[in-house]
Amino acid sequence: MPTMIAEIHEVLTRIWEDLVARPEGPLSFRFILQPAMAVLLATRDGIKDARTGRSPYFWTVLWDPHKRRARLREGLAATARVIVLGLAMDAVYQLKALGTFHLLEAVIVALALAFVPYLLLRGPVERIARWRQAQAPPQSTR
Repeated sequence: MPTMIAEIHEVLTRIWEDLVARPEGPLSFRFILQPAMAVLLATRDGIKDARTGRSPYFWTVLWDPHKRRARLREGLAATARVIVLGLAMDAVYQLKALGTFHLLEAVIVALALAFVPYLLLRGPVERIARWRQAQAPPQSTR
């Protein structure tokens, strides 16, 4: 059992050190590109949520167990291209800088850079869009 704990500690230490080194290494532009794409997607989907009257995304994911799975699937589908791009870029980084590939590290980086910003921003964008809709004067129909 102690050797298993030592191995887990070694793996976690390697993951942490590798993750901390990434912003300084090759392909560091992905630390700007992936969150920027996530922001654009969250903005698009948050505005769509406001127009259709849907509840804020993250709030629903946290507090509505009946809608949680569907909304998480929706968010993952919206960010899938960015996540896959992030996985590919991290694979290239790992092969170039580390000489090996660790899938778990690539998944952590891709989710942290793409899905987490999307998750955190979609709801606030929806609230701002809903507030702006309420402030806008009604348009006349002819």
